[in-house]
Amino acid sequence: MNIKEELARVSVDLFAAQGYANTSVQQIVDAAGVTKGALYHYFNSKDDLLFDIYDRLLTLQQRNLEEIAGRDLPLEETVRTVCEDVIITSIEWIREGAVFFRSQHMLSPDRMEEVKTRRRRYNEVFAALIARGRAEGVFRSDIPTAVLVANFFANPHYLSYWYQPDGALTKQQVAKHLTDLYLAGLRPAAPEGAAE
Repeated sequence: MNIKEELARVSVDLFAAQGYANTSVQQIVDAAGVTKGALYHYFNSKDDLLFDIYDRLLTLQQRNLEEIAGRDLPLEETVRTVCEDVIITSIEWIREGAVFFRSQHMLSPDRMEEVKTRRRRYNEVFAALIARGRAEGVFRSDIPTAVLVANFFANPHYLSYWYQPDGALTKQQVAKHLTDLYLAGLRPAAPEGAAE
């Protein structure tokens, strides 16, 4: 493992164990067995370490989103695959996600703005898929696209509060169940009086 990876790993461990605010740069370099100079070669500040945690996950998810969207699959299958990817990667990075979401309010304003920009970029692609489904009559049109998008992304943000990696459910099962529920809610409601 290279120095940058070790610093990232140690930071997650320390932020998870004692909180971002209670972790000093000195503790990070001591745990990584490097000098402050080595840390500042890769990161400008502790703030950068916290941002890096989220940046790695979002970069992975953005790349996967673009690859899946480019496969030319049927629309509902595209949305299913994207949703399952978000859940699976969020579980694979569950400790990093938990650390970030619990500490993101401590990011500097410029880093927080960068996080919002990155999220917006992802959400715009996802929202375009939902909007296309609405236009084609595949997805319901009685609820605004923004609400339909937000409804899904609440799921990965809460995984760390309940999901147990060593529990009864695999990450693939959780991804399938949450996506099934989401897609069921996206489909147009049956006309009143239609047979159940």
